[in-house]
Amino acid sequence: MSAASKSAIVSWHAHVYFDPATTRPQAEQVRAGIAARFKVQLGRWHEVAIGPHSAAMYQVAFDVPVFADLVPWLALHRQGLSVLVHPNTLAPRADHLMHAIWLGPAMPLRADMLPASIDAAEEAAIVPNT
Repeated sequence: MSAASKSAIVSWHAHVYFDPATTRPQAEQVRAGIAARFKVQLGRWHEVAIGPHSAAMYQVAFDVPVFADLVPWLALHRQGLSVLVHPNTLAPRADHLMHAIWLGPAMPLRADMLPASIDAAEEAAIVPNT
């Protein structure tokens, strides 16, 4: 594995996992807390597993400077939910599987759904909606 510079990180994603039947209220509270405090792009609710994710979730996309405030807040306010935090370095497979930070229990990911690399044009710019 080569040593990468932190300047390779284009942005960050947090995936907040929940069970639609039992923990959606907690996920809603976490989402409202994020929206009230941070300049992020809140993604859609996915009530079923999608892409490499094995459970319902929503994504929070954020710029590099937001990490230092958002991730500690998530660690303390995730309400028992599992949260995957990963960098975007244009290497989705490594970002999700090797460079990831888990808050709470890790959830299985489908590696076959993650490309080894993507072009910079494929990584959407963060457009805060909070």
